[in-house]
Parts: sequence; C-alpha cells; structure tokens
Amino acid sequence: MSRRPLLFAPLALPALARRAAAQDAWPSRSVSVLLGYPPGGVTDFASRAVCERMGRALGQTMVLENRPGAATALANTAVAQARPDGYTLLMGTSTLAINPALQPTLTPRDPMKDLTPVGMIFRTAFVLHVHPSVPARNTAELIAYAKANPGKLNFGSSGTGAVNHLCLELFRARAGIDVVHVPYRGGPAALLDLRQNRIQGMFNAVQEALPAVREGATRALAISSKERAAAMPELPPLADVLPGFDGVFWQGLFGPPGLPAPIVARAGAALRDATTDTDLIARMAAQGVALTPGDDAVLRQTLAAETAMWGQLIREQNIRPE
Repeated sequence: MSRRPLLFAPLALPALARRAAAQDAWPSRSVSVLLGYPPGGVTDFASRAVCERMGRALGQTMVLENRPGAATALANTAVAQARPDGYTLLMGTSTLAINPALQPTLTPRDPMKDLTPVGMIFRTAFVLHVHPSVPARNTAELIAYAKANPGKLNFGSSGTGAVNHLCLELFRARAGIDVVHVPYRGGPAALLDLRQNRIQGMFNAVQEALPAVREGATRALAISSKERAAAMPELPPLADVLPGFDGVFWQGLFGPPGLPAPIVARAGAALRDATTDTDLIARMAAQGVALTPGDDAVLRQTLAAETAMWGQLIREQNIRPE
C-alpha cells in the first residue's frame, strides 16, 4: 500500500486548522449581500431592513448590492460562482423556482445544487382585485361571470413569468375559466390600466393593491395565500373556493455552494433574530409582508416545492418568456 497519503496528511493539518479558525471567526469584515432587483419596492425594502438587523447581531456590516438583470440571474449567478467563505450572500426569491422551467438557459440552472440555503425571510401574497364594473363581489361570483363570458375579461400582470402572472395562470387553470392575459412591463402600468378599466382584473402585491382598493378604484375579492394577510384581514383566501390554492412571492437568504455548516448556522441564527424582531415584523406587516422565520431546511423545502409547482404549471400551460 502506498504511503504517499500518510506522508502528505500532516501537511494538510495546518491548512484545515486555519480554515476552521476562519469559519469560527466569521464574519471578521463586512458581508456583501446581492439582490437581483433595483432599489425601491418591497424586496429592496425588506432586504435592507433585514441586512441592518443581521449586521447588529453579527457585529459586522451587511452591505446590500442591487444587481438587477436577466430575471435576477445576474445576482443569482454571481453568488453561485462566489467563494464559499460567507462574504458573498444572496437575497434569493421566487424566481429561483421559476427560472429553471421558464428560462432554462439562465444560470444557475439547478439552484438546489448551485446555492446553499440559509433561511427564510418573508412571504407576501397577492390581492385578486377587479374593476368595479365587473359584477362580482367574491371569488365564486367572478368564476361564474367569467364562465358565462368566456374571453371577455382581460387580466393584467407585471410581465410573462412574473409571480402574479403565474398566480393568474394557476387561478385560470384551477377555476376552469377563459380570461385573457395582458402582460405589462411592470406592475404600475397594469394597475393604472385596471383603474381606468382598460383591463378588468389582476393579482397585485398587497401594498400595491391597497391604495386602489381603499379609494374604491378597484374591488378586492380574495388573497392568494393560504392564510389571510394582516394588512387586509377581511379578504378570504382563494383556497376557500379553490382548495389548496397558495400563490405567493417569497424571499430567502442563500450562499454559494459548499458554504460551511458553521457559517450557515451563524448566519441563520442572525437571520432568525431579524425575522423574529417585533419592531421589524410590525414595519413589514404595514407593507403587506409577513416575515417568515425558517432555517435552511425550511428554505430548501420551500424551493423544492415551488420549483415543482411552478414548473408543472409552466409546462402544462406552455408559458414562454416574452
């Protein structure tokens, strides 16, 4: 038997010791946290608030870097290719579960393998709301009206493949209705046309729909999550009419592949401090966002389940990017 491995083994021990010490000392400097969205909006707001709270827990600055582009793939790929030393992390979102089926050429092609889950951050639901000219006061009445008037209702979205578009497709498929999808370049333009009855309905994030609903410019019928939203507790879940319906936008913290377990544990603990902070919970609830504490196993399960759900829907409905 060769003695070479035995001869080299002592030489590896100092390197292993240094690596273990570095992990124990993490973080010893500021941490970059990438986000695949531009400044402004709920993802940016939540990410900055969580980074600030995590930084206090860790004793180091968490620097949020906005890197929008390619359906968040620029930020996702940068972290997937980063050194697994804990100094480059990702605010990953639902797009990680959508892109593999919708745009399979984008990287990372397999987020389950190409990223390391750290923990959950939030879930935010969508409001199903319609123009007041639509004679429906609840979900059941909307389904009945759509069935009696196939192809006559236009529903907008933020763009093909956006989560609110996929919620519409899930609603259309589960309810068995024929409504027309009108994709926009962003939610604000679609919401403006909904206010003016150029389209008749859409799914909007709670904080986006709330002003129009309160003004009476639109009528809210239901919430897309399986649980009620704190900002609009009067809205029943779509699941009351369509059992099992649960369509949300979510966000979690990820690291590069091979991120050491001690770093995952420490980052996860700091993240839990942030997502259970009562002040931050209240601030986010006012924006229609429910902070959702959960460790790396919960995030991994969420990513796997959503990848399967949206992937099946995208294939069955033959959804293609614009």
